[in-house]
Amino acid sequence: MAAADLDIAEVARRSGAPASTLRFYEAKGLIVSTGRRGLRRLFDPSVLERLALISLGRTAGFTLDEIAPMLAGGGAPRIERERLRAKADELDAVIQRLVTMRESLRHAANCEAASYMACPHFRRLLRLAEAGKLAPERRPFVASPV
Repeated sequence: MAAADLDIAEVARRSGAPASTLRFYEAKGLIVSTGRRGLRRLFDPSVLERLALISLGRTAGFTLDEIAPMLAGGGAPRIERERLRAKADELDAVIQRLVTMRESLRHAANCEAASYMACPHFRRLLRLAEAGKLAPERRPFVASPV
């Protein structure tokens, strides 16, 4: 255990991740403590970069189970470019659905048709919804405190 190790409270403060999240990540094998000082876990300062990678991955829409293999082995992250391309394609599809929904809602709010059901634009939106083209992607639920 090096003198430069950070205790869990300091890692939580610097990373913005609650201690409960750090313990959860450790239990999942995403981060590793270097030991303990009393009851407090200690971490190498490099854990902050690892936590930033996890946060970036989560923000990009990766699940913890998808992130774990990228960080396995403790060395440099192994992030396959094809996985990044695939995730970018998923995000493009989500963005397109959201843009369609936003524009449809704006149109419906300003439409001069007698009712929404008489509005051709709103009817088009209904057909898309009926065909499942507006439904959010269904992803398996992964319990996580983050």
